[in-house]
Amino acid sequence: MGEIAKGLILLGLLLLGLGTLLALSAHVPWLGRLPGDIRIERPGGSFYFPITTCLLVSVVLSILAHLFSRLR
Repeated sequence: MGEIAKGLILLGLLLLGLGTLLALSAHVPWLGRLPGDIRIERPGGSFYFPITTCLLVSVVLSILAHLFSRLR
């Protein structure tokens, strides 16, 4: 039962961190507007795919996952 409790606490902390990042992301104006992000706007609609932002977030999350795995 102790392993489940530790897992739930870790999941809660991760969700707390994700929620904080989402709340603060409105204050980071360059996030989602990096060079390499694809944005196509036309009168019939628009298409947006943040490739560079996705890569940046992936690298940051990979580094954090590596650091957390070394702490265990």
